[in-house]
Amino acid sequence: MALEIVHPEGLDRPETYSHVVIATGTRLVFIAGQLSDDPEGNLVHPGDLLAQARQVFANLGRALAAADARPDQVTKITIYVVGHRAEYLPIIEAARAELFGAHKPADVLLGVATLAAPGYLIEVDAIAVTG
Repeated sequence: MALEIVHPEGLDRPETYSHVVIATGTRLVFIAGQLSDDPEGNLVHPGDLLAQARQVFANLGRALAAADARPDQVTKITIYVVGHRAEYLPIIEAARAELFGAHKPADVLLGVATLAAPGYLIEVDAIAVTG
């Protein structure tokens, strides 16, 4: 499996994501939106965006591992944030870097009114290409 990062002319070079990722592989892995749940499905860290984001990205890493996929094989993520504001971005990026390091999948960040249940502040889904 190979990922090629393309930097299109005329577009900026973001620090935390890539505009274009070309994947060559034989297996697609789709990870459902991960929330800040513990193994019993209970919300952890209510009201704390950084702690929830860390839990979400840790859960995403666990889901990838269960599919025999690595974080560096992720091609795209979607980040949903309740009531997103600009000052949330560095918080989310710090938690994201804990899973992805220097790898920069393509992404979408959406501000939303609510998530699955009250108290959840962030959710992240992913697509990976392996093989």
